[in-house]
Amino acid sequence: MTLQIELVAADRVVWSGQAREVIARTAEGDLGVLSGHAPLLSLLVPGVVEIIPAEGDTVRAAVSEGFISVAADRVSILSEDTFLAEDIDEAVVSAELESARGSEDEYAVRRAEAKLRLIGKSF
Repeated sequence: MTLQIELVAADRVVWSGQAREVIARTAEGDLGVLSGHAPLLSLLVPGVVEIIPAEGDTVRAAVSEGFISVAADRVSILSEDTFLAEDIDEAVVSAELESARGSEDEYAVRRAEAKLRLIGKSF
């Protein structure tokens, strides 16, 4: 059995399809969702979302604050900023991180760190 996943940014659908599992970081901690999961609505915190599709390679995305909704084997992940690994430019994100640290914007720091983790870079 599979889940229908919708990974949505403010301006576009980033990824949509059938998956066996999704893992996301919520305000309460990491959450894994499999087929048959109980209905849920939770706040996302900046981090990495992993989607294990029914077929193909794992999809990894960096997300900012948002929501995750689970109901009837449908998972909606809604975040203003959502980036797939292949969309991330390390130099741009490193500059974002330094700017966020300078302005002491903790959420901006977490968003930038999540993007760097997604592409396997340390900060």
